[in-house]
Amino acid sequence: MENEVKLTKLASCAGCGAKVGAGTLVKLLEGFRTHYDPKLLVGYDKSDDASVYKVSDELALVQTTDFFPPLVDNPYTYGQIAAANALSDIYAMGGEPKLALNIMSIPEKLDKETVQEILRGGYAKAYEAGAIITGGHTIHTAELIYGLAVTGFVHPERLWKNCGAQPGDVLLLTKPLGVGILTTAAKAGLVEQELLERLYVQMSTLNKYARDVLVKYPVHSCTDVTGFGLLGHSLEMAQGSEVTLHIKTKSLNYHKAAYEMAEMGFVPAGAYRNRDFAEASVEVRGEVSRALQDICYDPQTSGGLYCALPETEAESCLKELREVAAEATVIGYVTAKEDKYIVLE
Repeated sequence: MENEVKLTKLASCAGCGAKVGAGTLVKLLEGFRTHYDPKLLVGYDKSDDASVYKVSDELALVQTTDFFPPLVDNPYTYGQIAAANALSDIYAMGGEPKLALNIMSIPEKLDKETVQEILRGGYAKAYEAGAIITGGHTIHTAELIYGLAVTGFVHPERLWKNCGAQPGDVLLLTKPLGVGILTTAAKAGLVEQELLERLYVQMSTLNKYARDVLVKYPVHSCTDVTGFGLLGHSLEMAQGSEVTLHIKTKSLNYHKAAYEMAEMGFVPAGAYRNRDFAEASVEVRGEVSRALQDICYDPQTSGGLYCALPETEAESCLKELREVAAEATVIGYVTAKEDKYIVLE
């Protein structure tokens, strides 16, 4: 279905590129008093993907929310991508989503059929994930926004955090980079429809299948690469783990057209915010072009799982992962803390 109203024209920014920068977010959350509860295993102070609360020795609740303006014009596809992106935070913690609530704001001029198609896309992805959408909240605003609040389950001792990477680990990423750059260039009509369709499939693909493989292995740290880009999320992982992450740029999997678009200057504002946040903690070794750096800072929408696990497990894990995430790649390794938290080499 192609909607007569261009959804992307209703948004001043799109997808996870709309996310408030990590540096700004830290400042906004400074100084808040919170209750201490020993059952709260992960809170917002950990810069992790979701909060985790221990219910029993066998069960912990994982909670998250995510929503954004449209980055595609097809309402059903938009609903799918927004839902897949929200569900991803549960998978990034090693959990399984169970319940979800719609979060939606709609311009009054938007017709009923378009709204229903967005919701139908979200319901389809929730159903695929095995989660139930039980309600939600909808308001009228000038801009269209859709997403989910999601609750999942995880065993407290099998929880993944973004702060457990260890020297000797390898870094593995399950989806290619470049989504933000390409969707920015698409607004100028510079991206072929065939590539756009591949991007839509990538963004609407659940990280469930990668998670179901990774739980079989001793994952030390995990997150998903979304609005803060590869280097923003790498910095959070490195700081939390007190290690240095080495990104091997020749091993990075990214959409080749994104490199050309980055050279032409089609870099979303979110990439500059991510650079402002992380650049001081990044050492560039050797020849790494500005365009490739931009790809590493590029905000991703519904990006892949990004994890650290022992090198001895990497080959068998990657082989199994590629059966469900064909573009999964080892992109780097972890060392003891060096002068900088991240090395691009």
